[in-house]
Amino acid sequence: MKQTICFGEVLFDQFRDKSIPGGAPMNVALHFQQLGFQSLMISMVGKDRQGEELLSFLKERNLNTSLIGIHESLPTGLVLVNDQDPKNVTYEIVEPAAYDEITWSEEAQEAIDQSEVFVYGSLATRNEISRKSLLKYLSHTSTLKVFDINIRPPFDDLELLEDILVHTDILKVNEHELQILADYHEFGNDPEITCEKLEEAYDLRLICVTRGDKGAMISQKGEIFEHEGYQTEVVDTVGSGDAFLAALIYGYLEGEKLEDMLDFACALGTYVASHKGATPKYDIQTVRQIMG
Repeated sequence: MKQTICFGEVLFDQFRDKSIPGGAPMNVALHFQQLGFQSLMISMVGKDRQGEELLSFLKERNLNTSLIGIHESLPTGLVLVNDQDPKNVTYEIVEPAAYDEITWSEEAQEAIDQSEVFVYGSLATRNEISRKSLLKYLSHTSTLKVFDINIRPPFDDLELLEDILVHTDILKVNEHELQILADYHEFGNDPEITCEKLEEAYDLRLICVTRGDKGAMISQKGEIFEHEGYQTEVVDTVGSGDAFLAALIYGYLEGEKLEDMLDFACALGTYVASHKGATPKYDIQTVRQIMG
């Protein structure tokens, strides 16, 4: 069984009527678990009821929680979700949170080195402690490194994000974030040219660009693969991008062709968007049925 590992926030998404466990890296880890990988999570929760509930939830989903620490003073992470428009969900990220102070450990470094892939986002790097820990992990491993960038004010310091990009093998962005990177580097407005130049600048193996209900695109060394996405009745889009990323990496690790990876990723993202919450239960055959 392949081992995967994710770094970053674990938290609760607070909707109008309920709280649901969330956090992009955690969602990716849970999807890896459902796709048949052994999955671990490096993070921190508070010494509070929410932290206990999160750890219980993850254990129920068979996720290894041995690398999730408990912070003595900071609270478990919280995001306030406004989903009145299911296709354009907005978020208010509460700070500070326990995941702002994820400390480096030799145990976690060894787990990263023994994994097939290391996935990380940028939200957990808003604080210097977590950022330094991530950079240390990245600079001391040869494991495949996947960056799910999240350029969202006020956590949008591109100079800090560049420090992470230089260690990255695979970059996932949405089309808005891609244009922000293009403007920062003065690459112009052509997404394909921007991808090619970013690959050269940061020595990336590939870039995946998500386009919401318009599908997604993969760029690899000048080759472009596009998928228009699958149509569905959207319940909410929370976590659909995380499912997409997990499915994409699943295909990559299984040695699938890029167009097949993209097809499967779009199908799983669609499945999640048609259900409430970021990590509904499913099996691979259910996703394959969407693909026809």
